[in-house]
Amino acid sequence: MTDNATHYQFSSFFLVGIPGLQEFHCWIGIPVCLLFVLTLLGNSIIIVTIKLEPSLHQPMYFFLSMLAINDMALATSTAPKMLDILWLDAHWVDFDVCLTQMYFIHTLCIIESAFLVAMAFDRYVAICIPLHYTTILTTSMVIKMGLAGISRAMLMVLPCPLLIKRLPYYTKYIISHAYCEHMAVVKLARANTAINRAYGISVALSVMILDLGLIATSYIKILQAVFRLSSQNARSKALGTCAAHVCTILVSYTPALFSFLTHRIGKKVPPSVHIIFASLYLLVPPAVNPLVYGVKTKQIRDRVVGLFFPNKISEK
Repeated sequence: MTDNATHYQFSSFFLVGIPGLQEFHCWIGIPVCLLFVLTLLGNSIIIVTIKLEPSLHQPMYFFLSMLAINDMALATSTAPKMLDILWLDAHWVDFDVCLTQMYFIHTLCIIESAFLVAMAFDRYVAICIPLHYTTILTTSMVIKMGLAGISRAMLMVLPCPLLIKRLPYYTKYIISHAYCEHMAVVKLARANTAINRAYGISVALSVMILDLGLIATSYIKILQAVFRLSSQNARSKALGTCAAHVCTILVSYTPALFSFLTHRIGKKVPPSVHIIFASLYLLVPPAVNPLVYGVKTKQIRDRVVGLFFPNKISEK
């Protein structure tokens, strides 16, 4: 073990970026930058729109505001360093900075999942027990649900960097990834990492199983209530209020599940594909969510059109 290797153990890691596609880094940076800009712009518009429009001061849109803030934080924790790597060849990252990025990325992903569960519960109450909607989903309840989701994520992810800090890193310091992902960092350690691996997988599985189970339960109840409605128009209207949320669930969970499965069972999948999908599930949902809600939610769509094209509203 050289002195240089010892230095790397405690000071910094080298993030490769997209393995095997280094010559295309400059071009790959373009969609990454566009997704980042779209995330900041789209979610800012959503937040401002909800704040300015009194008719949107409802639990559903409060949850949407929380989701928008979380999406901007998630993109900000990932995209700037990726662009440093892709455009500026700034591959080195301090050890503690790497662990901090890892902590925030995984925490924000779990918070995102919690907010999607909260939004599913909101739709369940609105459609299945509408007469109790205002008494169940009060402002204080919405705040408590948001804080519960944030607290769960922070506490679940906290052991990950603490467990990594106890591992020795002797000669391996090159992370074949575009950001500091938990398992990518753990694999470099020169020690038994069974506890780290088991904890990481248990967190990921418990969050996915619990949250997807709660979302699925909510929508089974919703569908049962909708199909009991006698009017076709009432059924369409009820399902219409869920359309944006369902699209967001699909956009958020599909690439995440694909990345999770290929990382663990897709041994023949090239590393570059692993990294691209691992990056997509962090960058695409935050950019797409504002578009989904802007298109699918009439109140948001009308307010945004009114902000940018006031003449169109007056013509109506």
